[in-house]
Order: sequence, then structure tokens, then C-alpha cells
Amino acid sequence: MKKKIFFVALVLFTIFLNSMLLIVSVVILKDKLSAARDKCLAEHYVIASSLIGDIQALEHRGNDVRENMDSLMRVYSRYLQGQGNGLAVSFSGEWIYTSPAFAPEENMAFPPDTSYRQERLVYMESGSRPALCVYGSFPAPWQDYGLMYTGDLSDIILSWRQTKNIFFLLGSFVMLIMSFFLLKFLNVIFRPLRQISSASTKIANGNYGSRIPVYGKDEIASVAYNFNLMAGQVENQIKQLEEAAEQKQQFIDNFSHELRIPLTAIYGYAEYIQKAFMSEEERYECTRFIMSECDRLQNMAYQLLDMALLNSDERKDSDCSVKELFMRSEKTMHVRAAKKEIKLTYSLPQNYIIRGNMEQLLILINNLVDNAIKASRAEEEIRIWAYQESSDIVVKVEDHGIGMEKEQLTHIKEAFYRVDKARSRAAGGAGLGLAICEKIIRIHHADMSFISEPGEGTIVKLSFPDCLSHHI
Repeated sequence: MKKKIFFVALVLFTIFLNSMLLIVSVVILKDKLSAARDKCLAEHYVIASSLIGDIQALEHRGNDVRENMDSLMRVYSRYLQGQGNGLAVSFSGEWIYTSPAFAPEENMAFPPDTSYRQERLVYMESGSRPALCVYGSFPAPWQDYGLMYTGDLSDIILSWRQTKNIFFLLGSFVMLIMSFFLLKFLNVIFRPLRQISSASTKIANGNYGSRIPVYGKDEIASVAYNFNLMAGQVENQIKQLEEAAEQKQQFIDNFSHELRIPLTAIYGYAEYIQKAFMSEEERYECTRFIMSECDRLQNMAYQLLDMALLNSDERKDSDCSVKELFMRSEKTMHVRAAKKEIKLTYSLPQNYIIRGNMEQLLILINNLVDNAIKASRAEEEIRIWAYQESSDIVVKVEDHGIGMEKEQLTHIKEAFYRVDKARSRAAGGAGLGLAICEKIIRIHHADMSFISEPGEGTIVKLSFPDCLSHHI
């Protein structure tokens, strides 16, 4: 595209420059010819006036004018001979005198018939030597006489041609300089486009961090800015896709690992029951373990179903009472807590209303309480309470269990991640609880944070913004 613009601009500039030079040359030529015409007319008038006086003097003395014309014109011819100009006198349509510089063969049609109007005719003779001719008849009673004056234009034409050649030579030099600067200018103009093209190629080849510099505030700078903005968005989208693909792959790997362990154990115990001789007590222990692993697989399936339902766009929100949420959670979780002799304490200073989905919020609270039960020791207390903090409704779940390291806190929301893998498997956990909780929190535009120290327990804080919650 740059080459096309360069050649088009160069052709247009060439046409414009040559047209201007041609116009200037024509104007100069017209001015020179006009000046030469005025000079010829002036000299023709002076010579004609003087010649009339001479003719009148000859006639007064009784001399023949035609016989003495050569002697009369000798003075004038000598004066004009050095300038290359010529003179001729006609009588009754015939030349009776011609100067050496006058070429009668080039003027066979003259002298013209002026019909005694004393008009002076001016025309150009384009023979071997260009000349400007002026012819005029004398007034009565000498109307049969006429004077032809020819002014040599060779020097004027030569001077004009030299001037014209100089103009076009300078024009060619200006064109070369203009071509150089035009090329440099187009290089500067197209530099952002080249950078955009180069950056586009890099992005197409996978280098999504490629950017181009932005200079100025013109349209090209706006294109460069928007390109960088687009490249940034593409880079962010690619990173998100890569992260999502990595998370999916990690989820699949973890899920496969989680399935392999109980299935291997179930198959091993089933094969042992089928082939080995054992007592009823041993058979009971084997079947109990098989049922335990099946129960863990069932819990995993339920949790995966919960995650699938959370990915669905269909969700009915309503005003959810925190008091009702706590009551339903206590009924569900107190049996599990009682098995480990753990005390659950639900406290609520006043009822609060959270805008959301009751079933999802119940899954959220129960998962957090279940994790607290797994992390707690016998005869410890788990406390669940709610309060208002500024414009937010806050729900906290606190235990005094084993706690977590800071490095573990960064991974606990990942699917299938376990702080203590041996303990979690023994408790029937699959490592999906907090991943489900995180999805529910995002759906409700809330926030979930953790405060934990090893050996001191964990506090989970849920903050529901005021735009989704109020209290009664």
C-alpha cells in the first residue's frame, strides 16, 4: 500500500509541478513577446513618421521618391542591421525596397492590402528565423506606400528556451528531493502500521504479550492504542482459557485418582471374599469396608452433582432467613457432630435476610460445618454465628481443630485438594466441599475468607453485601 501511495503521490506531484512550470514558461514567453511587440510597434511608428517626412521633402524638391528610396532607407537599415531587424517599403503592392535582413521569399503574400485604413498589422513569421512583423500603410496622399518592419525573435526564443530548460531541470531536481522526503514521510506514517502488522504476526504465532508503542494523538495513534487494548484482551482471554483448561485437566486427573483408590480397594476386598477362606468376622469387616468405600463414592457423586447444578444458569433467588438456614443446618449436622462428641453452637442476635437461593446457602453452611467437624477433635466446640458489619451480613464458622498452614490456605478452594489426605479419606471426604462453597459464594456475589493457624483452629468468614441482604 505504501508503494501505491508513493507512486500515486509522485505522479500527481509531477503533473502538478510540470503544469505549473509550463504555465510559468508560457507566461514568461507571452511577456517577452508582448515587450518585443511594443518595441516593434514603437520603432515602426518612429521610422514610418520619419520616412514620411523624408518623402515629403523629396517631392518638394521635385525628386522621384521611388528612385531615391534606397538612399532614404540606407540610414534606417544601417541602424537596424546590428539588431538583426529588417525593413521593406512597398508601393502599389510591390516591394520597392528591402533591407539585407529582410527575407522577401518568406513574405510572398505581402504587402497586404490595407484599403487605405492606415492600420498596422502585427504577426509572427515562423520561417528559418522567427520574426515579429509589423506592416502599415502611409496616410494620404502617400497611401500607396507601406512600411514593413521585422523584428528578430531568435534571441528571445533562445533565451526563453534556456529559461524553460532551467525551470524543468530545477523541477526535476525538486522532484528528486520531494521523492526522497515523500518516501521518508511515508516511512514515518506507515511505521505504526508496520508495527501493527509485526505485532499481529507475533500474536498469530502465539506471542500474546506483543505490544506496539503509541505516539501522538492522531488516528494512527488511536489505532495503535485500540490494537494494544485488543491484544491485552486477547492475552487475558487466552490466559483464562489456559487456566480453565489447566483446571479442567487437574480436575480430571484428581477425579481419576480419587476414583481409582476406592475402586481398587473395593475390587481387592471383593476378590479376597471370593477366593479366600475367612471367618464370618473377617467377611463382615471386608463387607463393611466395601460399603464404606461405596458410601464415599456416593458422597463424591452427590458433590459432583451439586457442582453441576451450580454451573446451571437456572437459579431462583428469594429472601432467605438466616434463622431458618441455621435451624435446617443444625438438624442436618448435629447427628454427624454427635458421633465425634463435638458440640455445635448456632447463635443469632437477630434474624437477617439474605437475598439468594436457600438450598445453595444450606449446602454452603453444611460443607463448612462438615469440614470443621472433620478438623476437630472429640469434645471440642464448633461455633456458627451471624452479625452485621457495616453494610454487610457476616456469617462465621469457627473451630478449634488442627488448623492449616499459610501455603495450604492458597489451595483449599481447589477441587480434590485435601489438607490432610489420610484423615480426609478416612472421614469419607473427596476434597470437593470448598470448591462447591467457592462457586456458591461467586453466584451470590459474596466473599469467603479464612483465618487459620496450625493447632489453633480455623475461622471461615462469609460476607454478603448489602445490595443482596438486609435484616429484620
